[in-house]
Amino acid sequence: MLRSPWLRLALLFVVLAAAAASLLLWDPAQVLAAATGPWRMPIALAAYGFGTVAFLPRPALNAAAGLLFGAVWGVPLAVAGSVLAAAVSFWLGRGLGRDALRRFLRGRVLTAIDRGLTDQGFRSVLLIRLFPGAPFQAGNFVCAFSGVRFLPYIAATALGVIPTTTAHVVAGASAGHPGSPAFLISSSVIVAMFLFSGYSFWRARRRSRTATTAATTTAPATTASTAA
Repeated sequence: MLRSPWLRLALLFVVLAAAAASLLLWDPAQVLAAATGPWRMPIALAAYGFGTVAFLPRPALNAAAGLLFGAVWGVPLAVAGSVLAAAVSFWLGRGLGRDALRRFLRGRVLTAIDRGLTDQGFRSVLLIRLFPGAPFQAGNFVCAFSGVRFLPYIAATALGVIPTTTAHVVAGASAGHPGSPAFLISSSVIVAMFLFSGYSFWRARRRSRTATTAATTTAPATTASTAA
Protein backbone atom coordinates (compact mmCIF):
# COMPACT_ATOMS: atom_id res chain seq x y z
CA MET A 1 0.00 0.00 0.00
CA LEU A 2 2.63 2.54 1.11
CA ARG A 3 5.57 2.27 -1.27
CA SER A 4 7.59 5.09 0.25
CA PRO A 5 9.72 3.86 3.20
CA TRP A 6 9.43 7.31 4.76
CA LEU A 7 5.65 7.15 4.73
CA ARG A 8 5.81 3.74 6.38
CA LEU A 9 8.21 5.12 8.99
CA ALA A 10 5.83 8.02 9.65
CA LEU A 11 2.99 5.52 10.05
CA LEU A 12 5.09 3.60 12.58
CA PHE A 13 5.54 6.74 14.67
CA VAL A 14 1.81 7.47 14.44
CA VAL A 15 0.89 3.95 15.59
CA LEU A 16 3.30 4.04 18.52
CA ALA A 17 2.24 7.55 19.51
CA ALA A 18 -1.43 6.53 19.39
CA ALA A 19 -0.73 3.47 21.54
CA ALA A 20 1.12 5.58 24.12
CA ALA A 21 -1.56 8.31 24.08
CA SER A 22 -4.31 5.75 24.63
CA LEU A 23 -2.89 5.13 28.10
CA LEU A 24 -4.37 8.49 29.07
CA LEU A 25 -7.79 6.88 28.65
CA TRP A 26 -7.21 3.49 30.27
CA ASP A 27 -4.80 1.76 32.63
CA PRO A 28 -3.49 -1.76 31.84
CA ALA A 29 -3.03 -2.40 35.58
CA GLN A 30 -6.72 -1.71 36.16
CA VAL A 31 -7.63 -4.05 33.30
CA LEU A 32 -5.43 -6.73 34.86
CA ALA A 33 -7.22 -6.25 38.18
CA ALA A 34 -10.72 -6.21 36.67
CA ALA A 35 -10.27 -9.28 34.44
CA THR A 36 -12.45 -12.15 35.74
CA GLY A 37 -13.95 -15.40 34.56
CA PRO A 38 -12.65 -17.68 31.80
CA TRP A 39 -11.35 -14.72 29.79
CA ARG A 40 -9.26 -13.43 32.68
CA MET A 41 -5.89 -14.68 31.46
CA PRO A 42 -6.38 -13.77 27.75
CA ILE A 43 -7.54 -10.27 28.72
CA ALA A 44 -4.61 -9.87 31.11
CA LEU A 45 -2.21 -11.13 28.44
CA ALA A 46 -3.54 -8.65 25.88
CA ALA A 47 -3.39 -5.77 28.41
CA TYR A 48 0.19 -6.67 29.36
CA GLY A 49 1.29 -6.95 25.73
CA PHE A 50 -0.38 -3.71 24.67
CA GLY A 51 1.01 -1.86 27.68
CA THR A 52 4.51 -2.99 26.79
CA VAL A 53 4.13 -1.93 23.16
CA ALA A 54 2.88 1.44 24.46
CA PHE A 55 6.19 1.86 26.33
CA LEU A 56 4.97 1.14 29.84
CA PRO A 57 7.91 -0.11 31.95
CA ARG A 58 7.92 -3.90 32.11
CA PRO A 59 9.08 -3.97 35.76
CA ALA A 60 5.86 -2.18 36.76
CA LEU A 61 3.72 -4.56 34.69
CA ASN A 62 5.61 -7.54 36.10
CA ALA A 63 5.06 -6.36 39.66
CA ALA A 64 1.35 -5.84 38.91
CA ALA A 65 1.11 -9.34 37.46
CA GLY A 66 2.71 -10.77 40.59
CA LEU A 67 0.50 -8.73 42.90
CA LEU A 68 -2.73 -9.72 41.11
CA PHE A 69 -1.99 -13.28 39.99
CA GLY A 70 0.74 -14.45 42.33
CA ALA A 71 4.07 -15.91 41.29
CA VAL A 72 2.67 -19.21 39.98
CA TRP A 73 0.46 -17.58 37.34
CA GLY A 74 2.13 -14.18 37.19
CA VAL A 75 5.47 -15.42 35.84
CA PRO A 76 4.09 -17.31 32.80
CA LEU A 77 1.65 -14.45 32.15
CA ALA A 78 4.43 -11.84 32.18
CA VAL A 79 6.77 -13.97 30.06
CA ALA A 80 4.01 -14.66 27.51
CA GLY A 81 3.05 -10.97 27.49
CA SER A 82 6.66 -9.99 26.90
CA VAL A 83 6.94 -12.42 23.99
CA LEU A 84 3.66 -11.13 22.53
CA ALA A 85 4.82 -7.52 22.78
CA ALA A 86 8.20 -8.42 21.29
CA ALA A 87 6.54 -10.11 18.32
CA VAL A 88 4.17 -7.19 17.66
CA SER A 89 6.96 -4.62 17.96
CA PHE A 90 9.23 -6.67 15.70
CA TRP A 91 6.69 -6.88 12.90
CA LEU A 92 5.77 -3.21 13.24
CA GLY A 93 9.42 -2.19 13.07
CA ARG A 94 10.34 -4.66 10.34
CA GLY A 95 7.35 -3.82 8.17
CA LEU A 96 7.16 -0.05 8.65
CA GLY A 97 10.54 1.28 9.71
CA ARG A 98 13.37 -0.94 8.56
CA ASP A 99 13.62 0.17 4.92
CA ALA A 100 13.90 3.84 5.90
CA LEU A 101 16.39 3.38 8.72
CA ARG A 102 18.68 0.70 7.28
CA ARG A 103 20.53 3.29 5.21
CA PHE A 104 21.75 4.97 8.40
CA LEU A 105 23.58 1.84 9.60
CA ARG A 106 26.92 3.04 8.31
CA GLY A 107 28.87 3.91 11.45
CA ARG A 108 31.36 1.46 12.90
CA VAL A 109 29.33 0.76 16.05
CA LEU A 110 25.98 0.47 14.29
CA THR A 111 27.46 -1.75 11.61
CA ALA A 112 28.99 -4.03 14.26
CA ILE A 113 25.66 -4.29 16.10
CA ASP A 114 23.80 -5.08 12.90
CA ARG A 115 26.38 -7.70 11.88
CA GLY A 116 26.19 -9.38 15.29
CA LEU A 117 22.40 -9.54 15.22
CA THR A 118 22.39 -10.81 11.65
CA ASP A 119 25.15 -13.43 11.95
CA GLN A 120 24.54 -14.56 15.55
CA GLY A 121 20.89 -13.69 16.02
CA PHE A 122 19.94 -15.99 18.90
CA ARG A 123 23.07 -15.32 20.93
CA SER A 124 22.98 -11.57 20.38
CA VAL A 125 19.29 -11.21 21.24
CA LEU A 126 19.74 -13.44 24.30
CA LEU A 127 22.51 -11.18 25.59
CA ILE A 128 20.29 -8.12 25.06
CA ARG A 129 17.44 -9.72 26.99
CA LEU A 130 19.67 -10.92 29.82
CA PHE A 131 21.11 -7.42 30.28
CA PRO A 132 18.75 -5.87 32.86
CA GLY A 133 19.54 -2.27 31.94
CA ALA A 134 18.54 -2.61 28.28
CA PRO A 135 15.14 -0.95 27.57
CA PHE A 136 12.83 -3.67 26.30
CA GLN A 137 11.08 -1.74 23.54
CA ALA A 138 14.34 -0.22 22.31
CA GLY A 139 15.77 -3.72 22.03
CA ASN A 140 12.70 -4.83 20.07
CA PHE A 141 13.12 -2.13 17.45
CA VAL A 142 16.89 -2.46 17.25
CA CYS A 143 16.35 -6.12 16.38
CA ALA A 144 13.53 -5.28 13.95
CA PHE A 145 15.71 -2.79 12.07
CA SER A 146 18.60 -5.28 11.89
CA GLY A 147 18.87 -8.44 9.82
CA VAL A 148 18.03 -10.90 12.61
CA ARG A 149 15.48 -13.55 11.68
CA PHE A 150 12.18 -13.76 13.57
CA LEU A 151 12.42 -17.28 15.01
CA PRO A 152 15.85 -16.85 16.68
CA TYR A 153 14.71 -13.42 17.88
CA ILE A 154 11.50 -14.65 19.51
CA ALA A 155 13.11 -17.80 20.96
CA ALA A 156 15.94 -15.80 22.54
CA THR A 157 13.42 -13.29 23.87
CA ALA A 158 11.31 -16.00 25.49
CA LEU A 159 14.37 -17.47 27.20
CA GLY A 160 16.16 -14.24 28.02
CA VAL A 161 13.32 -12.41 29.80
CA ILE A 162 12.75 -15.21 32.32
CA PRO A 163 15.32 -14.15 34.99
CA THR A 164 14.39 -10.46 35.26
CA THR A 165 10.68 -11.14 34.81
CA THR A 166 10.67 -13.76 37.55
CA ALA A 167 12.47 -11.45 39.96
CA HIS A 168 10.01 -8.60 39.44
CA VAL A 169 6.90 -10.82 39.54
CA VAL A 170 8.01 -12.53 42.75
CA ALA A 171 8.76 -9.14 44.30
CA GLY A 172 5.27 -7.95 43.38
CA ALA A 173 3.64 -11.14 44.64
CA SER A 174 5.40 -10.89 48.01
CA ALA A 175 5.18 -7.10 48.38
CA GLY A 176 2.61 -7.50 51.16
CA HIS A 177 5.21 -9.37 53.21
CA PRO A 178 8.41 -7.32 52.88
CA GLY A 179 10.17 -9.45 55.46
CA SER A 180 9.52 -12.73 53.66
CA PRO A 181 12.42 -14.67 52.11
CA ALA A 182 10.79 -14.45 48.65
CA PHE A 183 10.61 -10.66 48.77
CA LEU A 184 14.11 -10.26 50.19
CA ILE A 185 15.66 -12.63 47.66
CA SER A 186 13.83 -11.14 44.65
CA SER A 187 14.64 -7.58 45.77
CA SER A 188 18.30 -8.52 46.21
CA VAL A 189 18.36 -10.04 42.72
CA ILE A 190 16.84 -6.86 41.25
CA VAL A 191 19.39 -4.65 43.02
CA ALA A 192 22.22 -6.93 41.92
CA MET A 193 21.03 -6.81 38.30
CA PHE A 194 20.93 -3.02 38.31
CA LEU A 195 24.39 -2.82 39.85
CA PHE A 196 25.65 -5.22 37.20
CA SER A 197 24.07 -3.07 34.50
CA GLY A 198 25.74 0.06 35.87
CA TYR A 199 29.10 -1.67 36.10
CA SER A 200 28.80 -3.09 32.58
CA PHE A 201 27.88 0.33 31.19
CA TRP A 202 30.81 1.97 33.00
CA ARG A 203 33.19 -0.71 31.76
CA ALA A 204 31.95 -0.38 28.16
CA ARG A 205 32.45 3.40 28.26
CA ARG A 206 35.93 2.95 29.70
CA ARG A 207 36.86 0.50 26.95
CA SER A 208 35.48 2.87 24.33
CA ARG A 209 37.51 5.78 25.69
CA THR A 210 40.65 3.64 25.86
CA ALA A 211 40.19 2.49 22.27
CA THR A 212 39.59 6.07 21.10
CA THR A 213 42.70 7.30 22.92
CA ALA A 214 44.81 4.51 21.49
CA ALA A 215 43.59 5.22 17.96
CA THR A 216 44.32 8.93 18.36
CA THR A 217 47.81 8.21 19.69
CA THR A 218 48.81 5.75 16.99
CA ALA A 219 47.45 7.78 14.09
CA PRO A 220 50.22 10.48 14.14
CA ALA A 221 52.89 7.81 14.55
CA THR A 222 51.58 5.93 11.54
CA THR A 223 51.50 9.12 9.49
CA ALA A 224 55.04 10.02 10.48
CA SER A 225 56.40 6.60 9.61
CA THR A 226 54.64 6.69 6.25
CA ALA A 227 56.11 10.09 5.48
CA ALA A 228 59.59 8.89 6.41
